[in-house]
Amino acid sequence: MSDIAQEAEPATPRAAAFGPLFPSGLSWLAGLILPVGIALAWEVAVALKWADGRLLPPPSAIFAALAALTRSGDLALHVTTTLQRVALGFGLGVAAGTFFGALSGYSTPVRRLIDPTLQALRNIPSIAWVPMFILWFGIFETSKVILIAVGVFFPIYLTLSGAILGVDRKLVEVGRIFRFSHRQMILRILLPAALPSYILALRSGLGLGWMFVVAAEFMGAESGLGFLLVDGQQTGRPTVILASIVSFAILGKLTDWLLASATSPLLRWQDSFKPAE
Repeated sequence: MSDIAQEAEPATPRAAAFGPLFPSGLSWLAGLILPVGIALAWEVAVALKWADGRLLPPPSAIFAALAALTRSGDLALHVTTTLQRVALGFGLGVAAGTFFGALSGYSTPVRRLIDPTLQALRNIPSIAWVPMFILWFGIFETSKVILIAVGVFFPIYLTLSGAILGVDRKLVEVGRIFRFSHRQMILRILLPAALPSYILALRSGLGLGWMFVVAAEFMGAESGLGFLLVDGQQTGRPTVILASIVSFAILGKLTDWLLASATSPLLRWQDSFKPAE
């Protein structure tokens, strides 16, 4: 009997015998290995005079600049201003992208009418909108928020429209057999089928929102991380430039994590592929 039980026991990869690198509750620490390793390596290289830290300062100098900005209150002001702009632009872009993406995916006449124009506009570089938005809306908050919304709009529109068009035809036929109304078809078939792609589009749009806010804050801003970036360049302070870049990276990752955590309960029904540890 023991031989039979031993044969029935599933084979496990040899590496699994050593267990995971981190406990399950701290598995997120694995993502810090690469950035922390690179930062430590550069710190050591500058300390040992293997590299010049004048134009690319070591992490210790960058964190010292962040600490100085925090003590003066400037960092809180710049971060708050940028967060407000991203939040407003993201909300506006998501609302417009969801509306037009749903219309384009669900209605063929609407798609034929608006999709060619939107696809052409999608390929215009973000910086090309800056002069026109300044001319139309001035250099104040409206132009900045609208520029961010433009960046968020297109991935939401394109992904949602494509996700609806990619819904399995058999599911739609089942809805027609059961005589679903347009509302039932959308809520019970199209929306659940398109939801995973839509949530990915939200995260992609948020990432582009953070990219577009830099261009937006080049438009005569008096505060914000983009303004801090330009100020560091104009005054020849690479530590301030890198401090603002690090702040962008941390805020972008944090907001992406918050969005992913907030939307993950909506996808609990998925029986999707789980990669092996």
